[in-house]
Parts: sequence; C-alpha cells; structure tokens
Amino acid sequence: MTRVTRIAYGGWPNCCHVSNGLVELIVTTDVGPRLIWFGFPSENELAEFPADLGRTGGDEFRLYGGHRLWHAPESKERTYCPDNSPVTLEPGTDGVRVIQPTETTTRIQKEMEISLSPDQPHLRILHRLRNHNLWAVELSAWALTAMAPGGTAVLPLPPRGPHPEHLLPSSTLTLWPYTDLSDPRLTWGRRHVLLRQDPSRPAPLKIGASVPDGWAAYARNDHLFTKTFRHVPGATYPDFGSSCETYTDGDMLELETLGPLTHVEPGGMVEHVESWFLWKGVPVPSADDDVEGTILPKVRQVLS
Repeated sequence: MTRVTRIAYGGWPNCCHVSNGLVELIVTTDVGPRLIWFGFPSENELAEFPADLGRTGGDEFRLYGGHRLWHAPESKERTYCPDNSPVTLEPGTDGVRVIQPTETTTRIQKEMEISLSPDQPHLRILHRLRNHNLWAVELSAWALTAMAPGGTAVLPLPPRGPHPEHLLPSSTLTLWPYTDLSDPRLTWGRRHVLLRQDPSRPAPLKIGASVPDGWAAYARNDHLFTKTFRHVPGATYPDFGSSCETYTDGDMLELETLGPLTHVEPGGMVEHVESWFLWKGVPVPSADDDVEGTILPKVRQVLS
C-alpha cells in the first residue's frame, strides 16, 4: 500500500514522503518541483548538494540535487530559471502532483505527477509543461535525474548491423565541446556506452544519443536504477536528435531523457513520462557482456 505523509527533510519543513514499504521518495514543496530522495529505505539513490539543502528564495539557480524538470534546447536565459519558490501540492493516485508557479521569464509552467506502485519498486513520473505566453513556443520536455556519486551509467546504442548489408549511417552520437572521447570514465561498447562517475575527476563530460530502445540505467553499490521512456520514431529531438543524454563531473552523474521538440500553442501543453525501477543484487558493469548478462534481463522484464 502506498502511504503519503508530510515530513521535514534537509532543512525544508514541508516535504512530502511517499512509501510503499519497499522504496520511498521525498518531494519538496518549499522549492521545486523537485524529487529530492528515492531509494530503498535508508539509502538515497539520488545526489544531494548539502550547501543548497533547506534554502529557499533568491534569484540564483541552485542545483539542490534529485530529479528536476527543464525545457530544451538549453540556454542560460530559459534553462536556469530558479525553482526556489513554493509549489502547489495536490493528492494523486498513489502519489502526488506538484505544480510550479509560471516562470516569470519564460511564461512556462512546470508540473510533475508522481505515482508509486503499491507493491513494486516502480515509480511513474508524468512531466508537464504548459505555455502561458501569448505566442507559440517550440520546446522539449527535459527530465534530469542527478544520481549519487560512484556509479556507472549505461546508455544503449541503436541496433547494430553487419557490413555490407547496412551501408548507410543509422544513428548519431552527440558530443559537447567539453567532451573528451579519451576520458577513462568512458567505455565504448558495440551496443552500449558506459560512463563512470569518478569523484576524483571533476572535469565535466556529456554525451547524447538517439535511444529507440527507450531506457537508460545507473548501477551503484549492487543497486540498479533504470528509467524507461517513449522514444518517438521519426520525431525531431534537440541536440542533434538526442532522446537520452548523460552528464558527469566530480559530484554526480545525470541521467537525462527528452521528449520530441514540440510547437506548443498559447494555453497548450506537452507531456513526457518516465518510469523508474530499482533492483538489488546487480553488480556494476564494466563491458557490454556485463550489461547483456545482468542488466538487460531486468530491463526486458519492465519493457515487455
């Protein structure tokens, strides 16, 4: 059974705690929308930034940690609008709905509907962006999850094929100017890219890809966190067609999914859904064979 209670957490007095006895989560309402805690009892799978915890108000953007909602493409003016003010909390089915006041600079309003399965370590997040401008806006819903340090992300590549049957390119890998392909945190496999979070290496690194398989994962401390999402074939995505991206520095690793770029009319909205799953007893992978042997069987369970 899913239980929803009010608690204080991290210096914020008005947080919402949701639990089904297997996993639990904490949603802030003094700032947000933010999902600041998710995991098995006593261990947060998400990164937190202690210097930001408990803070409210102000005009500067704060990372806080946890899971947040942005809209792409990324720019300083639209992306880093602070989420330092209280949000509206409404009860939902097996969870809650949190609604941010309309951003004053972009006139976009962010919402999350968060539902926890009554008897499984499974969480569903419906992200919603509403356009309150007097004109249409092109944007993509962008869901970012800051994972706790010390783990490895798994990013599946599009299906491979043999030569000479497949003569034309079938996919792109998106690189940022600060991405170093020789960085030892990266492991290049035939079917998957692995990105390791290393607290001793502060340099930022990011890659993106079209991920038609609709999943990405993060393995840490024998736990496997997986998010699934809908990849729309033929749709236009930001960042040279990326529906999934991963970023790391010395403090965290982010698993990010994006919806298609959408022309949103005044008063219209766009939605993007992620489903989260958590397992115990899954070792951290170091190569494609590890992913095939221990992670893909779990992923296939939830995608079937």
